[in-house]
Amino acid sequence: MSIVNNLQIAAGVELGVCWIAWSLAFVKPQKRAAGAKKVGRAPASRWGIFMVMLGFACIWAFVRPVGYEKSAASLIASMVLGPPSVVLVWMAARHLDKQWRFEAALSEDHTLITTGPYRWLRNPIYASMLGMLLATGLAKTWWPLLVAGVVFFVIGTEIRVRAEEKLLAARFGEEFARYKATTPAYFPFVR
Repeated sequence: MSIVNNLQIAAGVELGVCWIAWSLAFVKPQKRAAGAKKVGRAPASRWGIFMVMLGFACIWAFVRPVGYEKSAASLIASMVLGPPSVVLVWMAARHLDKQWRFEAALSEDHTLITTGPYRWLRNPIYASMLGMLLATGLAKTWWPLLVAGVVFFVIGTEIRVRAEEKLLAARFGEEFARYKATTPAYFPFVR
């Protein structure tokens, strides 16, 4: 077997483990959030969810030219991105805890979380999702679909971020405005 074949196997195994670990980060927060009364919703976030799902559909579509293989550099980059994305989502889910929602919403006792990874990013879960999307795409996806997947993901995430931040701005006012002014959304160093 060649080095690329060995890397392909290793990247695939690591990716599978990363996706399982990434998904498990939401089990406890989802259970703790079940039953919390929602007092504010942002239905527009559903469009964002749809666009993000299109992005992941592009990434997972195994359409590629005959004989297509990922390069060693692409496989290594995938293996580098996956684990930190998993660590980030676990840290973020732990700090968000019962306030985590699939759809943008606020609960009665909602607080503005600015600890843990929320010190560096307003939306670390979206950053980890982007990391997993890229890790998957770099390991499996033909480049035109990877580009399309990233474009759909960014559009959908921007819709979601804006919807969520309207809720947070209405609820926390100046406190959220200060936080937003000093903390990037989900791309480090980009506000």
